[in-house]
Amino acid sequence: MENLENLRASLVQKIFSTNNLNLLEAINKIFTSTEEEKKHILSENQKKLLLVAEEQIKYGEVVSDEELRKLDEEWMS
Repeated sequence: MENLENLRASLVQKIFSTNNLNLLEAINKIFTSTEEEKKHILSENQKKLLLVAEEQIKYGEVVSDEELRKLDEEWMS
């Protein structure tokens, strides 16, 4: 926890001491994009699909990337 507080204090100090508008805009963009990512809400259907996928993984009902590419090639032929 102490490292978090030290890092936060250090960043705040650097932000307050800079006059670089481009840097401040970039930092703002990072925080804004992080906030937007948190706002994504899944629909009930998406949640159900994720639960089904978790069950498939749990029971080994998966295909490797290599196998999937091979199946795609066969299907496309």
